[in-house]
Order: sequence, then C-alpha cells, then structure tokens
Amino acid sequence: MDDHEEREEREEHTEREEHTEHEERAEREGLSDALVARYLERIGARRPERADAEALRELHLRHLRTVPFENLSIHLGEDIVLDEKALVDKVVTARRGGFCYELNTAFAALLRALGHRVDLLQARVFGPDGRVGIPYDHMALLVRTGDGERWLADVGFGDHSHLPLAFDERGEQTDPAGVFLIREAPGTDGDLDVVRNGTPRYRLERRPRALADFTAGAWYHRTSPDSHFTRGTICSLLTEEGRVSIGGRRLYRTVAGERVERELGTDEELREAYRDLFGIVLDELPAVRGEARG
Repeated sequence: MDDHEEREEREEHTEREEHTEHEERAEREGLSDALVARYLERIGARRPERADAEALRELHLRHLRTVPFENLSIHLGEDIVLDEKALVDKVVTARRGGFCYELNTAFAALLRALGHRVDLLQARVFGPDGRVGIPYDHMALLVRTGDGERWLADVGFGDHSHLPLAFDERGEQTDPAGVFLIREAPGTDGDLDVVRNGTPRYRLERRPRALADFTAGAWYHRTSPDSHFTRGTICSLLTEEGRVSIGGRRLYRTVAGERVERELGTDEELREAYRDLFGIVLDELPAVRGEARG
C-alpha cells in the first residue's frame, strides 16, 4: 500500500468515526413526527416512502422553490443562533428563509428524520479574483441515501444546482442550472472543488463537521463589513420559470434566461413584494447599516 492509499484509508476511517458521532447526536436530538409533517407541508412535499435518491431530489427541488435564500435577519437586527431546532422553527413556523448555515442545517434535520444519513461539510467560496474565502465560509451537505449512494446537497447557495450532485462522480453532471463538476482540488489534502459551467464555485473539505464549528463563519458573515451579506439585502427564490429576487429595493425576475427588473419605490410596494412573492410578512423593513428602517 503506497502513501496515497494509506492517507485515503486514514481519512475514510476518521470520516466514519466522526460521522457516527455526529449521527448519534442528531438522532438523539431529531425532529418529532409532527414537526416533520409541518416541514413537509411548508415545502409542499409528501412524506417519501423510501430514503432514496429520487426522494432526495424531490425534496431538494421543492425546498429551493419554497424557502428563500435571504439575509434579512442581519438587517432587521435579529440574532442568528446556530441551533437546529431554532433554525427549523424559523423555516417552518416563522415561514422565513436564511443563508447557508440556516437553510442547510434545517434541511439536514429534515433529511435525517426521513432516514437519510447527513454530514455537514465546510467550504470556502471562490471570489471574483479566484481566491478562496475564509474557513467555514459556506456549509453544504453530504447525504447518504438508504441504498448507500452519496450526494452533495445544497439548498443554501442561492443560484446553484437545482438537484443534488453525485458526490463520487468526477465527470460532468448536467443540471437545469448548468453543467457541474466535482473535481479534486489541486495542491490540497483531498479537498474538492465544485465547478459550475467551468467556473469554480466553492472548495469543499470532506471531513464531517459539527454545527458549532460554523459559529465563527456565521458571525463573520453577519457582522463583517467585508462580507457581502452585510452590504445589502437579498431575498431570492427559484421558480418553475426561472428565479425571482429582491436586492435592496429592486425586484428582479428571470424567466427563460431573460431578466427584467424594476424599482420598488414605496415601503408598501416592498412589503407587498416580500409577502406575495416569498410569503414573508414584515412589521418593519430591513435596513442596511447606516440607513433608517421603514
């Protein structure tokens, strides 16, 4: 056995041990049947009969079409706590969305309750200059279905793949959002680059992580002036025709690849757009630091 094989064997052994620990903890703290039913109602899905790839794809797509990618809590002065039950409650009861740490944590809880095995993976997002961001910049999910297949699920990256990606496939994968590739990251100790249409999106570490590990990354993105999340508001949702988004006070609609936009001139127009397009009812409007709230 050469050094590379030995390293891979050690990594797999470590992953199995860490996965077992995280899975046992998740099972102890899992969702009740009643909450699972409410979550499925929230995303318009029936309870799957089996924890297989077909069920995962259906849940993934429905989640993207019903639970918005949004950062409104940052600009409403709401605390963001990395607690599984609190995040599920935000999605299910408050009928809100969130960013990656929130959405993928909640989705992981649902998947586990439905019989999938799920690990949290940390990733670093590629910037426009081609450099990767901070550690724990992003959270994605490694999902093992009941038949043993491994999938990369991600309902918290905004405009990304509509369906889970086959985690162990190194060839091109065609998705409604484009052509994706999971490839070995050069110059790393086994990391993977997730690529869309030839452009690297994020660098994924294979080692399973606990939710608490993402605390620093979440804190950075909700407080740092260098994070794009603190610089403006975003609320975005996949639709059957394309995508609908609100950025600041502008409404963007993409249908069949064509994007149109318009200004939401009044506070009432903005509130109505959040309510009618995303199901988000706001007592006050979010305001970027230095702006007055509406």
